[in-house]
Amino acid sequence: MLKQDIKVTVDALLFSRDGLDLQVLLIQRLNEPGIGKWALPGGFVEDDEDLEPAAVRELEEETGIILPLGTMQQLVTVGTPGRDERFRTVSVVYSAIIEQASHPLQASDDAEDAQWFDLKELPAIAFDHEDIIMYGLSMLKG
Repeated sequence: MLKQDIKVTVDALLFSRDGLDLQVLLIQRLNEPGIGKWALPGGFVEDDEDLEPAAVRELEEETGIILPLGTMQQLVTVGTPGRDERFRTVSVVYSAIIEQASHPLQASDDAEDAQWFDLKELPAIAFDHEDIIMYGLSMLKG
C-alpha cells in the first residue's frame, strides 16, 4: 500500500439572517481548482498552527471578517476521497451565525469576491461545499 500525503484544511461556514431568510457567506475563487466558482472561506492549516486559529485567519484573509477565537464552533470534519482534485484533503469546518451589518466584507488573498447568498439562490459552488452548507443548515434546524 502506498503512503499518501494528506493536506489539512479549515473552512468557515457563516450564516446570517436577512429578515426571515438565512444567508451563507461565500467567496469567489481566484485560483484553480474551481476558479470563478463560489466556496466557503478557508484554506490550508500552517504547520505550526492550531485548527481554530487557522479558520479565523483564513476567514479574515479572504473576507475581511475578524472573529475572536471561540466565536465559531467546530461543526464537522470531511475527508471524502476526491473532494479536491489536486490531492487528498481533510477539512475541519467551523460554523457561526453572525450579524452582517457588524462585519463588512473585503475580499482579498485568493478570493476574487465575497458575498452573502440566500440559501434558496446559491450560485455554482466548488468542491463539496454545498453538501457542507446543507449539513450545517440541518444542524441549525435540528
